[in-house]
Amino acid sequence: MKGLGVTGGAGLAYGAMSTLGLAPAAAGPASFRPLAAGDLIGTVTGEHSVVVLGGGPAGLCAAYEMRKAGYDVTVIEARTRPGGRVWSIRNGTEETDLNGETQKCTFSDGHYYNLGATRIPQNHITLDYCHELGVEIQGFGNQNANAVVNYTDGPLAGQSTTYRAAKADTFGYVSELLQKATDRGALDDVLTPEDKDALAEFLSSFGDLSSDGRYVGSSRRGYDSEPGAGLNFGTEKAPHGMEDVIRSGLGRNFSFDFGYDQAMMMFTPVGGMDRIYYAFRDAIGMENIEFGAEVTAMKNVGDGVTVEYRQGGERKSITADYAVCTIPPNLIGRLDNNLPADVLDALKAARASSSGKLGVEYSRRWWETDERIYGGASNTDRDISQIMFPYDHYGADRGVVVAYYSSGTRQQAFESLTHRQRLAKALAEGAEIHGEKYTQDISSSFSGSWRRTRYSETAWASWKGASYSGTEATPEYEKLLDPVERIYFAGDHLSNAIAWQHGALTSARDVVTSIHQRVAKTA
Repeated sequence: MKGLGVTGGAGLAYGAMSTLGLAPAAAGPASFRPLAAGDLIGTVTGEHSVVVLGGGPAGLCAAYEMRKAGYDVTVIEARTRPGGRVWSIRNGTEETDLNGETQKCTFSDGHYYNLGATRIPQNHITLDYCHELGVEIQGFGNQNANAVVNYTDGPLAGQSTTYRAAKADTFGYVSELLQKATDRGALDDVLTPEDKDALAEFLSSFGDLSSDGRYVGSSRRGYDSEPGAGLNFGTEKAPHGMEDVIRSGLGRNFSFDFGYDQAMMMFTPVGGMDRIYYAFRDAIGMENIEFGAEVTAMKNVGDGVTVEYRQGGERKSITADYAVCTIPPNLIGRLDNNLPADVLDALKAARASSSGKLGVEYSRRWWETDERIYGGASNTDRDISQIMFPYDHYGADRGVVVAYYSSGTRQQAFESLTHRQRLAKALAEGAEIHGEKYTQDISSSFSGSWRRTRYSETAWASWKGASYSGTEATPEYEKLLDPVERIYFAGDHLSNAIAWQHGALTSARDVVTSIHQRVAKTA
Protein backbone atom coordinates (compact mmCIF):
# COMPACT_ATOMS: atom_id res chain seq x y z
CA MET A 1 0.00 0.00 0.00
CA LYS A 2 3.06 2.25 0.26
CA GLY A 3 2.84 3.43 -3.35
CA LEU A 4 -0.89 4.10 -3.27
CA GLY A 5 -0.82 7.83 -3.95
CA VAL A 6 2.33 7.79 -6.07
CA THR A 7 2.03 4.91 -8.51
CA GLY A 8 -1.70 4.21 -8.38
CA GLY A 9 -2.83 7.70 -9.31
CA ALA A 10 -5.66 9.80 -7.97
CA GLY A 11 -8.32 7.31 -8.97
CA LEU A 12 -6.79 4.55 -6.85
CA ALA A 13 -6.29 6.95 -3.96
CA TYR A 14 -9.93 7.97 -4.18
CA GLY A 15 -11.04 4.36 -4.14
CA ALA A 16 -9.02 3.79 -0.98
CA MET A 17 -10.68 6.80 0.62
CA SER A 18 -14.08 5.24 -0.11
CA THR A 19 -12.98 2.05 1.53
CA LEU A 20 -11.92 4.03 4.59
CA GLY A 21 -15.26 5.84 4.67
CA LEU A 22 -13.87 9.30 3.97
CA ALA A 23 -15.12 9.70 0.42
CA PRO A 24 -18.35 8.70 -1.31
CA ALA A 25 -18.38 5.11 -2.47
CA ALA A 26 -19.32 4.34 -6.07
CA ALA A 27 -22.55 2.65 -5.00
CA GLY A 28 -24.39 2.25 -1.72
CA PRO A 29 -23.53 3.50 1.76
CA ALA A 30 -20.38 2.26 3.47
CA SER A 31 -19.91 2.01 7.20
CA PHE A 32 -17.31 4.34 8.64
CA ARG A 33 -14.03 2.88 9.86
CA PRO A 34 -11.93 5.45 11.74
CA LEU A 35 -8.53 6.17 10.26
CA ALA A 36 -5.54 4.53 11.83
CA ALA A 37 -2.06 6.03 11.79
CA GLY A 38 -0.50 5.28 8.41
CA ASP A 39 -3.76 4.67 6.55
CA LEU A 40 -3.21 7.85 4.55
CA ILE A 41 -0.05 9.81 5.06
CA GLY A 42 2.06 6.71 5.52
CA THR A 43 1.67 6.13 1.81
CA VAL A 44 3.23 9.45 0.88
CA THR A 45 6.76 10.65 1.57
CA GLY A 46 7.56 14.00 3.14
CA GLU A 47 6.05 16.22 5.82
CA HIS A 48 2.80 18.10 5.39
CA SER A 49 1.23 20.72 7.62
CA VAL A 50 -2.29 22.02 8.07
CA VAL A 51 -3.61 24.95 10.08
CA VAL A 52 -7.24 24.63 11.17
CA LEU A 53 -9.20 27.80 11.88
CA GLY A 54 -11.82 27.09 14.51
CA GLY A 55 -12.11 24.53 17.30
CA GLY A 56 -15.73 23.54 16.83
CA PRO A 57 -16.99 20.19 15.52
CA ALA A 58 -15.70 20.58 11.96
CA GLY A 59 -12.33 21.97 12.98
CA LEU A 60 -11.60 19.44 15.70
CA CYS A 61 -12.77 16.52 13.55
CA ALA A 62 -10.55 17.61 10.66
CA ALA A 63 -7.58 18.07 12.99
CA TYR A 64 -8.19 14.73 14.69
CA GLU A 65 -8.40 12.74 11.48
CA MET A 66 -5.36 14.45 9.94
CA ARG A 67 -3.34 13.94 13.09
CA LYS A 68 -4.12 10.24 12.97
CA ALA A 69 -2.94 10.20 9.36
CA GLY A 70 0.38 11.81 10.25
CA TYR A 71 -0.12 15.44 9.29
CA ASP A 72 1.37 18.25 11.39
CA VAL A 73 -1.76 20.10 12.55
CA THR A 74 -2.33 23.31 14.50
CA VAL A 75 -5.80 24.44 15.55
CA ILE A 76 -6.43 28.16 16.11
CA GLU A 77 -9.48 28.81 18.32
CA ALA A 78 -10.66 32.21 19.56
CA ARG A 79 -12.54 30.82 22.53
CA THR A 80 -10.87 29.38 25.61
CA ARG A 81 -12.85 26.15 25.25
CA PRO A 82 -13.45 23.56 22.52
CA GLY A 83 -16.79 22.96 20.81
CA GLY A 84 -17.73 26.27 19.19
CA ARG A 85 -21.53 26.38 19.01
CA VAL A 86 -21.65 23.13 20.97
CA TRP A 87 -21.66 24.75 24.39
CA SER A 88 -22.79 23.23 27.67
CA ILE A 89 -23.62 25.77 30.38
CA ARG A 90 -22.63 24.70 33.90
CA ASN A 91 -21.42 26.19 37.18
CA GLY A 92 -18.60 28.66 36.48
CA THR A 93 -19.45 29.36 32.84
CA GLU A 94 -18.91 33.06 32.23
CA GLU A 95 -19.64 35.00 29.07
CA THR A 96 -19.96 38.62 27.96
CA ASP A 97 -22.29 38.89 24.99
CA LEU A 98 -22.30 41.44 22.19
CA ASN A 99 -24.93 43.42 24.10
CA GLY A 100 -22.18 44.02 26.67
CA GLU A 101 -23.82 41.99 29.44
CA THR A 102 -21.77 39.51 31.48
CA GLN A 103 -23.38 36.43 32.99
CA LYS A 104 -21.78 33.88 35.29
CA CYS A 105 -23.55 30.57 35.75
CA THR A 106 -24.20 29.43 39.32
CA PHE A 107 -26.02 26.15 38.69
CA SER A 108 -25.55 23.49 41.34
CA ASP A 109 -22.69 21.07 40.74
CA GLY A 110 -23.55 18.43 38.17
CA HIS A 111 -26.43 20.39 36.65
CA TYR A 112 -26.21 22.01 33.22
CA TYR A 113 -28.00 22.56 29.95
CA ASN A 114 -26.79 22.65 26.35
CA LEU A 115 -27.06 26.10 24.83
CA GLY A 116 -26.15 24.59 21.47
CA ALA A 117 -26.58 21.03 20.22
CA THR A 118 -28.49 18.85 22.67
CA ARG A 119 -29.55 15.62 20.94
CA ILE A 120 -28.06 13.08 18.55
CA PRO A 121 -30.09 10.93 16.14
CA GLN A 122 -29.14 7.27 15.90
CA ASN A 123 -28.17 7.59 12.23
CA HIS A 124 -25.59 10.36 12.79
CA ILE A 125 -21.86 9.67 12.82
CA THR A 126 -21.64 11.82 15.94
CA LEU A 127 -22.39 8.60 17.82
CA ASP A 128 -19.48 6.88 16.04
CA TYR A 129 -17.12 9.49 17.45
CA CYS A 130 -18.64 9.15 20.91
CA HIS A 131 -17.83 5.46 20.73
CA GLU A 132 -14.34 5.98 19.33
CA LEU A 133 -13.43 8.71 21.82
CA GLY A 134 -14.92 6.93 24.83
CA VAL A 135 -17.68 9.50 25.46
CA GLU A 136 -20.47 7.95 27.51
CA ILE A 137 -23.97 8.53 26.13
CA GLN A 138 -27.46 8.30 27.56
CA GLY A 139 -30.99 8.34 26.19
CA PHE A 140 -32.64 11.65 25.29
CA GLY A 141 -36.42 11.93 25.60
CA ASN A 142 -37.24 13.86 22.45
CA GLN A 143 -40.99 13.39 22.85
CA ASN A 144 -43.13 12.89 25.95
CA ALA A 145 -46.83 12.01 26.04
CA ASN A 146 -47.19 13.80 29.39
CA ALA A 147 -45.76 17.12 28.16
CA VAL A 148 -48.32 19.60 26.85
CA VAL A 149 -49.32 21.77 23.93
CA ASN A 150 -50.80 25.19 24.59
CA TYR A 151 -51.65 27.65 21.83
CA THR A 152 -53.03 31.16 21.93
CA ASP A 153 -55.62 30.87 19.14
CA GLY A 154 -58.75 28.84 18.43
CA PRO A 155 -61.52 27.56 20.74
CA LEU A 156 -58.99 25.90 23.07
CA ALA A 157 -56.77 28.98 23.38
CA GLY A 158 -54.79 29.05 26.61
CA GLN A 159 -55.68 25.47 27.56
CA SER A 160 -52.86 23.02 28.23
CA THR A 161 -53.52 19.63 26.67
CA THR A 162 -51.17 16.72 27.11
CA TYR A 163 -49.56 15.37 23.97
CA ARG A 164 -51.25 12.01 24.53
CA ALA A 165 -54.69 13.66 24.69
CA ALA A 166 -53.99 15.98 21.75
CA LYS A 167 -52.82 13.05 19.63
CA ALA A 168 -55.73 10.83 20.68
CA ASP A 169 -58.26 13.53 19.78
CA THR A 170 -56.59 14.60 16.55
CA PHE A 171 -55.95 11.10 15.24
CA GLY A 172 -59.36 9.96 16.47
CA TYR A 173 -61.38 12.66 14.71
CA VAL A 174 -59.31 12.51 11.51
CA SER A 175 -59.90 8.75 11.43
CA GLU A 176 -63.62 9.24 12.03
CA LEU A 177 -63.90 11.79 9.22
CA LEU A 178 -61.97 9.63 6.78
CA GLN A 179 -64.10 6.63 7.68
CA LYS A 180 -67.26 8.64 7.07
CA ALA A 181 -65.95 9.83 3.72
CA THR A 182 -65.15 6.25 2.76
CA ASP A 183 -68.57 4.98 3.85
CA ARG A 184 -70.30 7.66 1.79
CA GLY A 185 -68.44 6.63 -1.36
CA ALA A 186 -66.16 9.68 -1.56
CA LEU A 187 -63.17 7.46 -2.26
CA ASP A 188 -64.80 4.89 -4.51
CA ASP A 189 -62.85 6.13 -7.52
CA VAL A 190 -59.54 5.21 -5.86
CA LEU A 191 -60.41 2.34 -3.50
CA THR A 192 -61.73 -1.12 -4.23
CA PRO A 193 -64.15 -2.74 -1.75
CA GLU A 194 -61.22 -4.77 -0.41
CA ASP A 195 -59.17 -1.56 -0.01
CA LYS A 196 -62.03 0.07 1.89
CA ASP A 197 -62.23 -2.87 4.28
CA ALA A 198 -58.48 -2.71 4.92
CA LEU A 199 -58.63 1.04 5.45
CA ALA A 200 -61.54 0.71 7.86
CA GLU A 201 -59.59 -1.83 9.89
CA PHE A 202 -56.60 0.51 10.04
CA LEU A 203 -58.67 3.59 10.96
CA SER A 204 -60.48 1.72 13.71
CA SER A 205 -57.17 0.88 15.34
CA PHE A 206 -55.33 4.13 14.54
CA GLY A 207 -58.14 6.38 15.75
CA ASP A 208 -59.46 4.06 18.47
CA LEU A 209 -62.94 4.30 16.95
CA SER A 210 -66.08 2.83 18.48
CA SER A 211 -67.94 -0.03 16.82
CA ASP A 212 -70.08 2.44 14.86
CA GLY A 213 -67.01 4.28 13.50
CA ARG A 214 -67.07 7.28 15.87
CA TYR A 215 -64.32 8.68 18.05
CA VAL A 216 -65.71 9.07 21.56
CA GLY A 217 -62.48 9.22 23.54
CA SER A 218 -60.63 6.44 25.29
CA SER A 219 -57.89 5.66 27.77
CA ARG A 220 -55.37 6.91 25.19
CA ARG A 221 -56.16 10.42 26.41
CA GLY A 222 -55.13 9.54 29.97
CA TYR A 223 -57.02 9.70 33.25
CA ASP A 224 -58.31 12.35 35.63
CA SER A 225 -57.83 9.72 38.32
CA GLU A 226 -55.49 6.80 37.71
CA PRO A 227 -56.80 3.22 37.82
CA GLY A 228 -55.86 1.33 40.96
CA ALA A 229 -56.58 -1.96 42.65
CA GLY A 230 -59.85 -3.82 43.04
CA LEU A 231 -62.79 -1.90 41.62
CA ASN A 232 -60.89 1.35 41.12
CA PHE A 233 -61.12 1.62 37.35
CA GLY A 234 -60.04 5.24 37.23
CA THR A 235 -61.72 8.10 35.40
CA GLU A 236 -60.80 8.69 31.77
CA LYS A 237 -60.28 12.24 30.56
CA ALA A 238 -63.19 13.36 28.38
CA PRO A 239 -62.27 14.32 24.79
CA HIS A 240 -62.40 17.80 23.33
CA GLY A 241 -65.09 18.34 20.70
CA MET A 242 -64.24 17.66 17.06
CA GLU A 243 -64.69 21.26 15.90
CA ASP A 244 -62.60 22.58 18.80
CA VAL A 245 -59.76 20.17 18.00
CA ILE A 246 -59.76 21.01 14.30
CA ARG A 247 -60.07 24.78 14.70
CA SER A 248 -57.46 24.93 17.48
CA GLY A 249 -54.88 23.03 15.43
CA LEU A 250 -53.77 20.84 18.32
CA GLY A 251 -51.82 18.70 15.88
CA ARG A 252 -49.79 21.52 14.33
CA ASN A 253 -46.53 20.26 15.84
CA PHE A 254 -47.01 16.50 15.45
CA SER A 255 -45.02 16.34 12.20
CA PHE A 256 -41.89 17.21 14.20
CA ASP A 257 -42.03 13.71 15.67
CA PHE A 258 -41.90 12.17 12.19
CA GLY A 259 -38.75 13.99 11.09
CA TYR A 260 -35.96 11.65 10.00
CA ASP A 261 -33.52 13.32 12.39
CA GLN A 262 -35.99 13.80 15.25
CA ALA A 263 -37.49 10.37 15.82
CA MET A 264 -37.00 8.55 19.10
CA MET A 265 -34.78 7.05 20.35
CA MET A 266 -32.21 9.89 20.52
CA PHE A 267 -29.04 10.23 22.55
CA THR A 268 -26.80 12.75 24.29
CA PRO A 269 -23.48 12.56 26.16
CA VAL A 270 -23.55 12.17 29.92
CA GLY A 271 -22.58 15.49 31.49
CA GLY A 272 -23.12 17.73 28.46
CA MET A 273 -22.73 17.70 24.68
CA ASP A 274 -19.37 19.47 24.89
CA ARG A 275 -17.86 16.30 26.40
CA ILE A 276 -17.37 15.14 22.82
CA TYR A 277 -15.15 18.10 22.01
CA TYR A 278 -13.14 17.94 25.19
CA ALA A 279 -12.44 14.34 24.17
CA PHE A 280 -11.39 15.54 20.70
CA ARG A 281 -9.16 18.13 22.37
CA ASP A 282 -7.45 15.49 24.49
CA ALA A 283 -6.97 13.17 21.52
CA ILE A 284 -5.48 15.94 19.37
CA GLY A 285 -3.26 17.17 22.21
CA MET A 286 -3.24 20.56 23.89
CA GLU A 287 0.17 21.24 22.36
CA ASN A 288 -1.51 21.29 18.94
CA ILE A 289 -4.31 23.73 19.83
CA GLU A 290 -4.01 27.47 20.41
CA PHE A 291 -6.93 28.60 22.57
CA GLY A 292 -7.78 32.28 23.11
CA ALA A 293 -6.36 32.95 19.64
CA GLU A 294 -8.47 35.29 17.52
CA VAL A 295 -7.74 35.00 13.79
CA THR A 296 -7.22 38.35 12.08
CA ALA A 297 -5.87 37.36 8.67
CA MET A 298 -5.86 34.37 6.30
CA LYS A 299 -4.01 34.50 2.99
CA ASN A 300 -2.75 32.16 0.34
CA VAL A 301 1.00 32.74 0.01
CA GLY A 302 2.95 30.82 -2.61
CA ASP A 303 2.93 27.16 -1.63
CA GLY A 304 1.09 27.66 1.62
CA VAL A 305 -1.32 29.65 3.75
CA THR A 306 -0.39 32.25 6.35
CA VAL A 307 -2.74 32.86 9.26
CA GLU A 308 -2.32 35.77 11.65
CA TYR A 309 -3.95 35.90 15.07
CA ARG A 310 -4.01 37.70 18.41
CA GLN A 311 -3.39 35.74 21.59
CA GLY A 312 -2.87 37.15 25.06
CA GLY A 313 -2.14 40.61 23.73
CA GLU A 314 0.47 39.32 21.26
CA ARG A 315 0.29 39.23 17.49
CA LYS A 316 1.32 35.88 16.06
CA SER A 317 1.33 34.10 12.72
CA ILE A 318 1.67 30.61 11.34
CA THR A 319 2.27 29.35 7.82
CA ALA A 320 1.22 25.85 6.79
CA ASP A 321 0.88 23.91 3.56
CA TYR A 322 -2.91 24.00 3.78
CA ALA A 323 -5.65 25.68 5.80
CA VAL A 324 -9.06 24.34 6.79
CA CYS A 325 -11.31 27.30 7.62
CA THR A 326 -14.30 26.42 9.80
CA ILE A 327 -15.01 29.98 10.94
CA PRO A 328 -18.72 30.84 10.43
CA PRO A 329 -19.14 32.13 6.86
CA ASN A 330 -20.70 35.37 8.07
CA LEU A 331 -17.42 36.27 9.84
CA ILE A 332 -14.79 35.24 7.28
CA GLY A 333 -15.12 38.43 5.23
CA ARG A 334 -13.97 40.47 8.24
CA LEU A 335 -10.54 38.86 8.12
CA ASP A 336 -7.66 40.43 6.24
CA ASN A 337 -7.70 38.06 3.26
CA ASN A 338 -6.91 37.69 -0.42
CA LEU A 339 -9.94 35.57 -1.31
CA PRO A 340 -11.43 36.21 -4.76
CA ALA A 341 -14.51 38.41 -5.00
CA ASP A 342 -16.76 35.54 -6.08
CA VAL A 343 -15.77 33.52 -3.01
CA LEU A 344 -16.46 36.48 -0.72
CA ASP A 345 -19.86 36.87 -2.39
CA ALA A 346 -20.56 33.17 -1.84
CA LEU A 347 -19.71 33.52 1.85
CA LYS A 348 -22.08 36.47 2.15
CA ALA A 349 -24.86 34.37 0.64
CA ALA A 350 -24.84 32.10 3.70
CA ARG A 351 -27.60 33.64 5.79
CA ALA A 352 -27.20 34.02 9.56
CA SER A 353 -30.02 32.75 11.77
CA SER A 354 -31.42 33.52 15.21
CA SER A 355 -31.74 30.94 17.97
CA GLY A 356 -31.24 30.86 21.72
CA LYS A 357 -32.11 29.22 25.00
CA LEU A 358 -32.58 30.10 28.64
CA GLY A 359 -31.87 27.60 31.40
CA VAL A 360 -33.63 27.90 34.77
CA GLU A 361 -32.53 25.88 37.79
CA TYR A 362 -35.42 24.98 40.09
CA SER A 363 -34.95 23.74 43.64
CA ARG A 364 -38.03 21.53 43.20
CA ARG A 365 -38.67 19.19 40.27
CA TRP A 366 -42.33 20.16 40.00
CA TRP A 367 -42.60 18.79 36.44
CA GLU A 368 -41.99 15.31 37.83
CA THR A 369 -43.79 15.50 41.17
CA ASP A 370 -46.81 17.52 40.03
CA GLU A 371 -47.21 16.69 36.33
CA ARG A 372 -45.43 13.35 35.90
CA ILE A 373 -43.23 14.75 33.11
CA TYR A 374 -39.86 13.03 32.78
CA GLY A 375 -38.03 14.59 29.85
CA GLY A 376 -39.43 15.78 26.54
CA ALA A 377 -40.85 19.23 25.80
CA SER A 378 -44.03 21.29 25.94
CA ASN A 379 -44.82 23.35 22.83
CA THR A 380 -46.58 26.66 22.25
CA ASP A 381 -46.97 29.41 19.67
CA ARG A 382 -45.71 31.97 22.20
CA ASP A 383 -42.22 33.43 21.78
CA ILE A 384 -40.71 30.80 24.11
CA SER A 385 -41.69 28.16 21.49
CA GLN A 386 -40.92 25.18 23.69
CA ILE A 387 -40.02 24.22 27.24
CA MET A 388 -37.51 21.37 27.44
CA PHE A 389 -37.42 19.26 30.59
CA PRO A 390 -34.19 17.68 31.90
CA TYR A 391 -33.22 14.20 30.82
CA ASP A 392 -30.89 13.63 33.76
CA HIS A 393 -30.98 13.59 37.58
CA TYR A 394 -34.44 12.02 37.59
CA GLY A 395 -35.95 12.13 41.07
CA ALA A 396 -33.37 14.59 42.40
CA ASP A 397 -34.24 17.64 44.49
CA ARG A 398 -33.47 20.13 41.68
CA GLY A 399 -32.95 20.40 37.94
CA VAL A 400 -32.43 22.76 35.01
CA VAL A 401 -35.38 23.41 32.68
CA VAL A 402 -34.78 25.03 29.29
CA ALA A 403 -37.41 27.74 29.70
CA TYR A 404 -37.31 28.61 26.02
CA TYR A 405 -35.71 27.22 22.91
CA SER A 406 -36.73 29.54 20.12
CA SER A 407 -35.53 30.53 16.69
CA GLY A 408 -36.33 32.99 13.92
CA THR A 409 -38.67 35.88 14.73
CA ARG A 410 -39.57 34.37 18.10
CA GLN A 411 -35.92 34.40 19.20
CA GLN A 412 -35.50 37.93 17.90
CA ALA A 413 -37.99 38.96 20.60
CA PHE A 414 -35.35 37.94 23.16
CA GLU A 415 -32.09 39.02 21.47
CA SER A 416 -31.96 42.67 22.52
CA LEU A 417 -33.24 42.04 26.06
CA THR A 418 -31.10 41.84 29.17
CA HIS A 419 -30.92 38.46 30.86
CA ARG A 420 -33.29 39.62 33.60
CA GLN A 421 -35.81 40.75 30.97
CA ARG A 422 -35.49 37.45 29.10
CA LEU A 423 -36.11 35.55 32.32
CA ALA A 424 -39.18 37.63 33.20
CA LYS A 425 -40.68 37.15 29.72
CA ALA A 426 -39.97 33.41 29.72
CA LEU A 427 -41.47 32.89 33.18
CA ALA A 428 -44.59 34.87 32.32
CA GLU A 429 -45.22 32.87 29.16
CA GLY A 430 -44.32 29.54 30.81
CA ALA A 431 -46.73 30.22 33.68
CA GLU A 432 -49.55 30.48 31.14
CA ILE A 433 -48.78 26.87 30.21
CA HIS A 434 -47.75 25.18 33.46
CA GLY A 435 -49.22 27.50 36.10
CA GLU A 436 -47.78 29.70 38.84
CA LYS A 437 -45.39 26.99 40.05
CA TYR A 438 -43.37 27.83 36.95
CA THR A 439 -42.35 31.12 38.61
CA GLN A 440 -41.46 29.62 42.00
CA ASP A 441 -38.51 27.78 43.59
CA ILE A 442 -35.98 29.29 41.15
CA SER A 443 -32.34 29.09 42.20
CA SER A 444 -30.47 30.53 39.21
CA SER A 445 -30.62 31.03 35.44
CA PHE A 446 -28.46 31.65 32.36
CA SER A 447 -29.45 32.64 28.84
CA GLY A 448 -27.74 32.91 25.48
CA SER A 449 -28.51 34.16 21.99
CA TRP A 450 -26.28 32.95 19.17
CA ARG A 451 -26.66 36.14 17.13
CA ARG A 452 -25.32 38.00 20.15
CA THR A 453 -22.51 35.53 20.96
CA ARG A 454 -18.96 36.56 20.08
CA TYR A 455 -17.19 34.45 17.43
CA SER A 456 -20.50 32.99 16.21
CA GLU A 457 -23.09 35.71 15.52
CA THR A 458 -25.35 33.04 14.06
CA ALA A 459 -26.97 29.84 15.26
CA TRP A 460 -26.39 28.21 11.87
CA ALA A 461 -26.13 29.32 8.26
CA SER A 462 -28.66 28.58 5.54
CA TRP A 463 -28.90 29.04 1.79
CA LYS A 464 -31.79 30.80 0.11
CA GLY A 465 -33.84 28.56 -2.15
CA ALA A 466 -31.58 25.54 -1.75
CA SER A 467 -32.67 21.94 -1.61
CA TYR A 468 -30.58 19.69 0.62
CA SER A 469 -31.91 16.43 -0.71
CA GLY A 470 -28.53 15.75 -2.24
CA THR A 471 -29.70 16.58 -5.76
CA GLU A 472 -29.29 20.34 -5.96
CA ALA A 473 -27.72 23.28 -4.16
CA THR A 474 -27.13 26.96 -4.73
CA PRO A 475 -24.17 28.12 -6.87
CA GLU A 476 -22.72 29.82 -3.79
CA TYR A 477 -22.91 26.60 -1.79
CA GLU A 478 -21.15 24.69 -4.55
CA LYS A 479 -18.50 27.41 -4.90
CA LEU A 480 -17.41 26.91 -1.29
CA LEU A 481 -17.07 23.16 -1.71
CA ASP A 482 -13.94 23.82 -3.79
CA PRO A 483 -10.68 25.04 -2.26
CA VAL A 484 -9.32 28.48 -2.96
CA GLU A 485 -5.76 27.54 -3.83
CA ARG A 486 -4.73 25.98 -0.49
CA ILE A 487 -7.61 27.20 1.65
CA TYR A 488 -10.49 24.74 2.24
CA PHE A 489 -13.84 25.52 3.87
CA ALA A 490 -15.72 23.14 6.18
CA GLY A 491 -18.73 23.24 8.47
CA ASP A 492 -22.30 22.08 8.81
CA HIS A 493 -23.33 24.84 6.37
CA LEU A 494 -21.50 22.86 3.67
CA SER A 495 -23.42 19.66 4.32
CA ASN A 496 -26.87 18.19 3.92
CA ALA A 497 -27.34 18.29 7.70
CA ILE A 498 -27.23 21.99 8.47
CA ALA A 499 -27.37 22.81 12.21
CA TRP A 500 -26.39 19.24 13.15
CA GLN A 501 -23.01 18.07 14.41
CA HIS A 502 -23.27 15.28 11.85
CA GLY A 503 -23.15 17.90 9.10
CA ALA A 504 -19.98 19.49 10.47
CA LEU A 505 -18.29 16.12 10.92
CA THR A 506 -19.13 14.85 7.45
CA SER A 507 -17.95 18.14 5.92
CA ALA A 508 -14.66 17.87 7.81
CA ARG A 509 -14.11 14.32 6.60
CA ASP A 510 -14.73 15.37 3.00
CA VAL A 511 -12.06 18.04 3.35
CA VAL A 512 -9.60 15.59 4.91
CA THR A 513 -10.15 13.29 1.94
CA SER A 514 -9.72 16.11 -0.55
CA ILE A 515 -6.49 17.38 0.97
CA HIS A 516 -4.99 13.93 1.14
CA GLN A 517 -5.91 13.15 -2.45
CA ARG A 518 -4.07 16.30 -3.42
CA VAL A 519 -1.04 15.45 -1.30
CA ALA A 520 -0.96 11.87 -2.58
CA LYS A 521 -1.21 13.00 -6.20
CA THR A 522 1.67 15.47 -5.96
CA ALA A 523 4.01 13.50 -3.67
